[in-house]
Amino acid sequence: MDKRATAKIELDFPIQVSGVEVKHLVMRRPKVRDEVAYTKSKGDDSDKVLQLLASLCEVAPDDLLDLDASDFAKLEAQYQDFKGAKP
Repeated sequence: MDKRATAKIELDFPIQVSGVEVKHLVMRRPKVRDEVAYTKSKGDDSDKVLQLLASLCEVAPDDLLDLDASDFAKLEAQYQDFKGAKP
C-alpha cells in the first residue's frame, strides 16, 4: 500500500491551466471528508469522480476536462492505489 502523502502524476499529454502548460499533477491522499463529499455531491458518477479527483489534485474540475483519457485513467489509478484497492 502506498503511504506517501502525495503522488506526482506525469501527463503524457500536457494541458493548459490558466495559460500555463501543466506536465504533471500532484494528488494528495484522500481523507474521509473527501469520501463524504463524493457521496453527498450531485450529478452522475462521472461528474462526482471529476469533482473528487480535481479536489485531490487542487485544480478546478474544468481543468481536468481537457485531460487525455489515458492521463485521466492515471489519476483514477492513483486514487485507487491510495485507497489500497487492487486493480
